[in-house]
Amino acid sequence: MNTILYLTYPLNGLLMIALAVGLGIFITRKFKLGWKLFWIGGAVFIVSQVFHIPFNLAVLNPLLGSVKIAKLDGVLTSAVTAIMLGLSAGLFEEGARYWMYRWWVRGARTWKEGLLLGAGHGGMEAMILGVLVLATFVQMVALRGTDLSTVVSADQLELAQQQMNAYWSVKWYDSLLGALERAFALPCQIAFSILVLQVFTRRQARWFFLAVVWHTVVDAVAVFAVGRWGYYLTEALIGI
Repeated sequence: MNTILYLTYPLNGLLMIALAVGLGIFITRKFKLGWKLFWIGGAVFIVSQVFHIPFNLAVLNPLLGSVKIAKLDGVLTSAVTAIMLGLSAGLFEEGARYWMYRWWVRGARTWKEGLLLGAGHGGMEAMILGVLVLATFVQMVALRGTDLSTVVSADQLELAQQQMNAYWSVKWYDSLLGALERAFALPCQIAFSILVLQVFTRRQARWFFLAVVWHTVVDAVAVFAVGRWGYYLTEALIGI
């Protein structure tokens, strides 16, 4: 095991949190705004996931299972899966953003307010993922050297051991990919926020659909690319 992982794994989680907080500090200070809109944007992300995650579990995942059962070409199956997952994220997150602008922050109609709301939305996602990364690290450290047969059932023992081995055998720079991903995702979330804002500033519904489409494209590219070409090319595509 590479002992540097004891540093890079928690660093990854802390960087994800720091990116979100740092972005919030930068925007609030630059435009002399309070933190209220940042936390509203964050709350709206949570609201979107309250509906998004159950939908995926109850409806979308079984539907994707039927796509696989249909024995489509491997590339086509991957593409359909990526598009449907991306569309699901786009509809729920941009729908929640529309609801936010329409009912919660009716007075937030400026570009700088849209930036802060987007930073809060993406920032909350980054902070939650960062906390999960740290929690996973603590759990893996606690389990290391433990007899896994006393923790998991016999039928899950081999899988648990494989997961432990995989976790502690990654290259140190691979363990920092989460922070890189969030660095690219945060500008996307801000862009989506600004696009939905145009529905109200320009009074044109097409901007909402553009936000959904763009969100779908970004997420679909990520899902498709990571399964085909690996993490590095995927991050490069999202970065571009």
